[in-house]
Amino acid sequence: MSGAAVGTPERAEARVHATALVDDSASLGGGVVVGPYSIVGPGVTLGAGTTVGSHVLIERDTVVGQDCRIFQGAVLGTDPQDLKFKGERTTLEVGDRTVVREYATVNRGTAASGRTVVGSDCLLMAYAHVAHDCELGNHVVLANTVNMAGHVLIEDWVTVGGLTAIHQFVRIGAHAFVGGASRIAQDVPPYLRAAGSSPKLYGLNSVGLIRRGFSEEVRQALKTSYRLLFQSGLNISQGLARAEAEIDPCPEALHLLSFIRNSERGIITP
Repeated sequence: MSGAAVGTPERAEARVHATALVDDSASLGGGVVVGPYSIVGPGVTLGAGTTVGSHVLIERDTVVGQDCRIFQGAVLGTDPQDLKFKGERTTLEVGDRTVVREYATVNRGTAASGRTVVGSDCLLMAYAHVAHDCELGNHVVLANTVNMAGHVLIEDWVTVGGLTAIHQFVRIGAHAFVGGASRIAQDVPPYLRAAGSSPKLYGLNSVGLIRRGFSEEVRQALKTSYRLLFQSGLNISQGLARAEAEIDPCPEALHLLSFIRNSERGIITP
């Protein structure tokens, strides 16, 4: 490893602190800054404009997009915490403009999918953990000390409150809101709110949808779907059939119904 940003064209504009260690096989885009005592390992790519704070470890085979900010003590691209992992080559992919705060940890994938993915414009707050083979969409917020098991899928624009634990293979749908200190062992449908140690649904994520510009017509279709699914006295299969027959077939309502119909772990209910 080397401790200076000299000698290769792709690092000509990068700034690497004298105490940092950057593997010769790593690629640093223009304007990248690597802070004191940080380690950038083999096969790592840091996109242009990305800033790496002090004492950060990016272990190996990790691609970080442009204009990301990685704060002190964060650990990215380490081996998965999975006893089935046998050292196979896997990756971590992080999109553009994502912020990883202090001491958050993100593992690479396993042979199951080969990769862990964090999208663009995400915020991983301090001490959050993203396990192997997880996939986060864009604009996802994980508050402090969210702990994800492996193979979790979180769609775009999801917010998860602090101290929440998420069981392996759980899915959380787009624009959902999960309250803090929750224990999520089943799927959270898109556009809804869930919270609790024995979690329940609490209706539409109305505040989030209004903030993101969803029309009154779309919100009404989602409300009608929620009422038919969870407040009509029908079981889920009956509610799905009735909602599919009666609601305005806007893409958002169709996604809600499809997400529930395709759930393998079952869904959280009110």
